[in-house]
Amino acid sequence: MPALVPTEFYATVTWLGTVPTARESIRAELRDRLEFTFAGIPGERHEGLTRPSCSRVLAQYPERGTEIANVRQVSIVSAEENAMIAAECGLEALDPIYLGASIVIEGIEDFSHVPPSSRLQAENGMTLSIDMQNRPCNLPAREMEADMPGHGKPFKAAAKGRRGVTARVERPGRLTIGDRLRLHIPDQRPWKLATD
Repeated sequence: MPALVPTEFYATVTWLGTVPTARESIRAELRDRLEFTFAGIPGERHEGLTRPSCSRVLAQYPERGTEIANVRQVSIVSAEENAMIAAECGLEALDPIYLGASIVIEGIEDFSHVPPSSRLQAENGMTLSIDMQNRPCNLPAREMEADMPGHGKPFKAAAKGRRGVTARVERPGRLTIGDRLRLHIPDQRPWKLATD
């Protein structure tokens, strides 16, 4: 019996980018296609089969820098949620370069809240496994403030619950702008104690 159910929800890739390893900031560079390996995107800041633990997992690994599996090789955000963030930051649009994003998709509502362990699968079979919702941080706000003073400060509050998801590569392959991704979700009910 399949553990993941293909849904009728599809997203279109509208933007691709990378944050080079040597770069100090999270400012991304636009790409028209990306190659994905089991370690992520070659030459990208979050590439690797493992990574040092960070503030997101302090409850599990109190010592920062503990080597753990890298389930955040890719950052995926939605165009719809970015538009909401932009509006709350007083902008007409929010350029994904400020977010350190790998992929911007369009077409799946409430994208930041898709179930963990869902998959996004391209028509060529390339598949990303979603780990969890990404948390807003001050790094995008700093990038925005540098270019648009006054517009970065509201970012963290505006991005709460809208920051997209982190993911790892389950099946390597290529993505290009315009590709379609199908959402597959775990075949299970919500955890009862979380809904009580």
